[in-house]
Amino acid sequence: MGSHPNTLPSPTTPAGREGLHRLLTAPDHAVIALDFDGTLAPIVADPDRARAHEGAVPALRSLGPLVRSVAVITGRPAPVAVRNGGFAGVPGLEHLVVLGHYGAERWDARTGTLTAPDPHPGVAAVRAELPAVLDSAGVRQGAWIEEKGHAVAVHTRRADDPQAAFDALRAPLAALASRHGLIVEPGRMVLELRPPGMDKGVALTRYLKETDAAAVLYAGDDLGDIPAFAAVEKLRSGGFPGLLVCSGSTEVTELAERSDLVVDGPAGVVALLASLAAAIRTP
Repeated sequence: MGSHPNTLPSPTTPAGREGLHRLLTAPDHAVIALDFDGTLAPIVADPDRARAHEGAVPALRSLGPLVRSVAVITGRPAPVAVRNGGFAGVPGLEHLVVLGHYGAERWDARTGTLTAPDPHPGVAAVRAELPAVLDSAGVRQGAWIEEKGHAVAVHTRRADDPQAAFDALRAPLAALASRHGLIVEPGRMVLELRPPGMDKGVALTRYLKETDAAAVLYAGDDLGDIPAFAAVEKLRSGGFPGLLVCSGSTEVTELAERSDLVVDGPAGVVALLASLAAAIRTP
């Protein structure tokens, strides 16, 4: 996909085509909402090493000033997504916000400020018990615990058999979470224990209302993005235009099946953003 507007792909659904049309004709009323890992950044075995695709910031710098806002909605702590994305102090990204921990945290590029609530007490309790639970499930050596402040995640991608380790942990982690008032959010070889009421659909809906947006593009790649897809589908049923994009994943087919457009991973997302910017500039 190049920079000429004719290289924009055509969504496969009427609702998607209407969403794209509204984005192109009234961009100043549109929000571009994006997941981070797997969407702006390639998935890697060690989440600490995840970095945005090299073209992500240039594409967002080009598109950001043309739309109402760009929102990165992620399960990561907002400061981690800001660091791994390279979003801080970049001219042209003044319209960007990062909604971390599924919207519980917020970082605003214009001011560089971070707002965050106090952690749920259940997260500390779960963190203390996790090693024993992993031992009991027989996956202590193959699992990796990621501290996320307002949540804690267990990754199995490094295990000898990642899927088997993932499957072995689902029930015991669900029980652990339930004992402490948390829920389990499954993803691509990761199980995250976090407070209820935090999801990308809630965060996206609130942000669209706050910004008085009249159209939205949402791009994601994982199970955690399904609530955001559902939120856009609900909005569309009421006449609010939206475009749903899947950052192509063979691991999460449900998202692709519900998408208006499937692109080839983060490189495809970046190319789409750049083409949108070109198309808006050259109507």
